[in-house]
Amino acid sequence: MLAPSVSVLALAVVLICAVVRPFRLPEAVFAVPAAGAVLAVGAVTPEAVREEAERLGPVIGFLAAVLVLAKLCDDEGLFHACGTWMARWSRRRPQRLLGAVFALASLITAVLSLDATVVLLTPVVFATAGRMGARPGPHAYASAHLSNTASLLLPVSNLTNLLAFTATGLGFTRFALLMLLPWLTAIAVEYGVFRRFFARDLAAAATPTDLPAPTAFPLFALLTVAGTLGGFALASATGVDPAWAAAAGATVLAVRALARHRTTPRALVGSAALPFLAFVLALGIVVRAVVENGLGTALAHVLPDGTSLPALLGLAAVAATLANLINNLPATLALVPLAAASGPGAVLAVLLGVNIGPNLTYAGSLATLLWRRIAHEHDHPVGLGEFTRLGLLTVPATLTASTVALWASLQLLGV
Repeated sequence: MLAPSVSVLALAVVLICAVVRPFRLPEAVFAVPAAGAVLAVGAVTPEAVREEAERLGPVIGFLAAVLVLAKLCDDEGLFHACGTWMARWSRRRPQRLLGAVFALASLITAVLSLDATVVLLTPVVFATAGRMGARPGPHAYASAHLSNTASLLLPVSNLTNLLAFTATGLGFTRFALLMLLPWLTAIAVEYGVFRRFFARDLAAAATPTDLPAPTAFPLFALLTVAGTLGGFALASATGVDPAWAAAAGATVLAVRALARHRTTPRALVGSAALPFLAFVLALGIVVRAVVENGLGTALAHVLPDGTSLPALLGLAAVAATLANLINNLPATLALVPLAAASGPGAVLAVLLGVNIGPNLTYAGSLATLLWRRIAHEHDHPVGLGEFTRLGLLTVPATLTASTVALWASLQLLGV
């Protein structure tokens, strides 16, 4: 009984500390000792730890490269240009600003990952709303929700996708094609709910301000990102790990930034978020221990088999529920190996649940927790009641509609 108890306790400590961040310490400060504890009591074997490190190693390397790429795009002025475009296109109309935030947040999340939307776009959204004199609530919540919902499209859009990509057995392009319709459907449903939920805020007149001067989008950064996306597809088609394409894109921008003295080697290392990468590996080890000591058996009894529409709906619902109970990263690590037995469609349904479901609670994803901290830094307190009411309106509708869209994609395109 010692191993199961220590495993559950270790996971609880890791998740609570990730939410609370005692003394603002990095998540790895608590996760690494927790991983050592489950190893020490025999809840997980050294061989299992090695297997987990080999499985997560490419994912962690990929994540590091994408984080560096996103930060260098910010240094090039990409997100400043986004803010200027939003302000000018909106023309002091909050409804148009919401549409602009939805469009940019969806694209940035899909291409540069949800971390770029939360960390880099959210402050721009607050600044743009403040410049317009618009109420920030609808637009700030949009960046939070879309950092989760809009991360369905590409294997690179979310760490959960990266963790599950290999298990799907799909290529980069095939993954994107199958998820395109669910991605569009989820964003459309979210937008419809937002327009109704925030109707009063969006109808409020914005304070007249001078429009910012036009700012050109940084062409070099855009071309580098486009080339990196092409590299992802080519790498997948040729059996090369996509992490190399991400590293190539980050290297191109890094060399340019270093040559122009816009960054330093230390800043580049810092943008890779090494403590967070250590947290991901340690979390994977702790979750492996929990799965091998009872959780895997319990989940196997409740997960539906197959890829019929009812089965996909059931898989997505279980994944969303588990994501809100133990966070979407552990939920992904626990569910993907079990769902893989039913084929790629089942794994994609799990991704719908773990990516959309976290919009229901603060603890559903680390991105939401980080977004909440950024909102508080901009003097915008996030009420639990409002956050939950919005989640109750968006998550069931979005998850159901996108799962039906996934089923339709599987019928039309096959796997």
